Amino acid sequence: MGSETELKLPIIDFSIEYLESNSDQWESVKSQVHKALVEYGCFEAVFDKVPLDLRKAIFLEVEELFDLPLQTKQRVVSSKPYHGYVGPLQLYESMGIDDVDVHDKVESLIKILWPQGKPGFSKNLQSFTEQVTRLDQIIRKMILESLGIEKYMDEHMNSTNYLARLMKYQGPQTNEAKVGIREHTDKNILTTLCQNQIDGLEVQTKSGEWIKCKPSTPNSFVVVTGDTLYAWTNGRVHTPAHRVMMSGNETRFSIGLFTVPKPGFIIKAPDELVTEEHPLLFKPFVQSEFMKFLRSSESTKNALKVYCGV
Repeated sequence: MGSETELKLPIIDFSIEYLESNSDQWESVKSQVHKALVEYGCFEAVFDKVPLDLRKAIFLEVEELFDLPLQTKQRVVSSKPYHGYVGPLQLYESMGIDDVDVHDKVESLIKILWPQGKPGFSKNLQSFTEQVTRLDQIIRKMILESLGIEKYMDEHMNSTNYLARLMKYQGPQTNEAKVGIREHTDKNILTTLCQNQIDGLEVQTKSGEWIKCKPSTPNSFVVVTGDTLYAWTNGRVHTPAHRVMMSGNETRFSIGLFTVPKPGFIIKAPDELVTEEHPLLFKPFVQSEFMKFLRSSESTKNALKVYCGV
């Protein structure tokens, strides 16, 4: 086996000018997505619809947000795990924005942080979100098509909201790697991650090796499946453990767009995906109730199986 530095995530190009359903290009990309999610549960998406100047501007504003006084950031609260402001936790802090694709929700949060308003941040975040949700929807459509469950397309697309999480990882001021955020799996449906030029994300393969995610282009995103998608597809896609390891002096910023089920929506594997070869793995559940269980549980290892495994 080669060293972990030789391991790389699959790279899939979504920057094709006319990526339309039923085209040869669509079928080719869809095949790559299916293979990547079965084998890795993760891939690098090259997507040029977010201009580089927008990326640069929004990361400058994210940095400005985290430079606000702690008591200001702590005004953003939520009863939901990982929503609102979290931190500071050693090297890590984050700010969750519910319904980030809804203008009024974003404006409400901005007024908490900047009572005088912050029109540039609002405009840039909305532009960013509009394009990244487009990528998310393309990928999810390809997932359903590749599994042969297109008849659930409308229900699936209409059953989700978007949470944005803005994240800061402080450089530990040492060359020895320190944990920015510990090993975990995401609990949502799909996560689309955008980072500044500071690396640190690592994804674990099925064989237990760690891939250091170094985006190949400035237009790259990292797409990661969550436990909820794993359950809904009855284990047909892989959900990878991942972590952030930090070294050096520079600060890492990232923006994650998390596709989450709407409150009360029941996650139940389609009948077509439950067969003798693939018996049912999980009882139907509501993701928000699963998150409450996680908050009260002493251990999150195999949490979904503990919570609702068959």
